[in-house]
Amino acid sequence: SVARAALRERFLRVLGAARGRPSRFSLRAGIRVDAEFGAADLEFRTLQVDALRTPLGVEAAALLRAGDVLGFSFLIP
Repeated sequence: SVARAALRERFLRVLGAARGRPSRFSLRAGIRVDAEFGAADLEFRTLQVDALRTPLGVEAAALLRAGDVLGFSFLIP
């Protein structure tokens, strides 16, 4: 439908705007992590992030399962 296509386009624009920006991810069990958003796969099952900051340290690159991500935010300049 036209509405679904418009929503998909907006969603893809948000992902494009987030690329390379510091982001905060809210995960299941109340966990929040910070990382630089990289990309999402075609089915939006995984998110690639860089500089993932965890309680155990910083991972240079990581994959987050989209099913574990409740939401994410980033600042738009």
